[in-house]
Amino acid sequence: MNKNLFFSILILLPLVTLSQKRTLLIGGTAYVGNGDKIENSVICIEGEKIDFVANSSEIKIDPTAFDTIIRLHGKFIYPSFILPNSRLGITEIDAVRATHDFREVGSFNPHVRTKIAYNTDSKIIGTLRTNGILVSQVAPIGGLFSGQSSVFYLDGNNWENAVCKSDDGIHLNWPRSYNKSGWWAEPGESKRNKEYQQKVLKIEDYLDKASSYFNNNGEKIDIKMESMKGLFDGSKNLYVHADYYTEIIDAIDLLKKKKIKKIVLVGGEEVLMAKNIIKNNNINVILNRVHRLPSKVGSSIYEPYTQAKLLHENEILFCFSYEGDMEVMGSRNLPFTAGTSVAYGLDYNIAIKSLTMNAAKILGIDNRLGSLEAGKEATFFISDGDALDIMSNNLFLAYIKGKTIKLTNHQTELYEKFK
Repeated sequence: MNKNLFFSILILLPLVTLSQKRTLLIGGTAYVGNGDKIENSVICIEGEKIDFVANSSEIKIDPTAFDTIIRLHGKFIYPSFILPNSRLGITEIDAVRATHDFREVGSFNPHVRTKIAYNTDSKIIGTLRTNGILVSQVAPIGGLFSGQSSVFYLDGNNWENAVCKSDDGIHLNWPRSYNKSGWWAEPGESKRNKEYQQKVLKIEDYLDKASSYFNNNGEKIDIKMESMKGLFDGSKNLYVHADYYTEIIDAIDLLKKKKIKKIVLVGGEEVLMAKNIIKNNNINVILNRVHRLPSKVGSSIYEPYTQAKLLHENEILFCFSYEGDMEVMGSRNLPFTAGTSVAYGLDYNIAIKSLTMNAAKILGIDNRLGSLEAGKEATFFISDGDALDIMSNNLFLAYIKGKTIKLTNHQTELYEKFK
């Protein structure tokens, strides 16, 4: 072979790139995620991203321009549902303590990261994917400052290739102003927490220390204080877990005074009582599980079901979560809790938006995920029926970053084996 020719080929090789495959999905009803719906949609996937989304009756399509064409007439297309504030991948079996990796010893652990503890081999992950949850925020619990959450795609061989957004925020458990006795079936009386003010002062002192560290670049590195810097420059959210009016008001008042840039309220049992201060301070809300009992004796049993509708009417940005007893294994039911809110007055398209675009905005990933729009990642799914209805939802195709993913889980595999 001519040596000069061989050398020329070697020079040209790095310039050669393989063209990305293009897939066209045509005919399905697409819920865009921003509140819009396209009845007869056409969606093009190119590589990891969505190339375009349109109404198929309004554009001309050249079939030869695509590697694969999938016809979806009668099917429903949704952006990935997003599960916030979860222990997915850091706990497996509630009754087995050895499978729990969500809590650190001590009250102040802002440097602890769920990112490196996340287990992609959890059998629970597959049960969420089969209901349309393809992205989840994994958060720690315990103490006052629990640590840092990260957002993960529910696909990958290890945490490094599953992570979507690293260290998106720090979680603060605001102390309870009242302690309750009894249990859900027989609630007892509430008593004032005598340590409440003392714990609030501890939080204030810690924030003062973090602020001083942020504003004074010293030579000594403090790992805990380093992790707090993002709260003051706006690169991280502060997720404040608080339920009741006094706690919500006290938390917002203190955190605004300490110049925390981005505050997200998690829980918010009495969020509507504090709606004015929440709106005035532009605070987003991650709601408690919809399928729960009301917090007060004498409250309407339907109170949790109508909360989402009332938040939307008050123009408060919110998304759904599934925090509570048996939350990880039960999180697969997140879409159906949103369906309950629809049954009690929330507009269907707003419910979809709350599971998708709203959640993406709150977690800071809306530039990549949350809606079916050109330029965003192709992370979405197709169902035979209504994804918010437990009886008709049936996923048969799903993509994470343009790649089709497995839609079976440990339970469906056992069913097929023994049916």
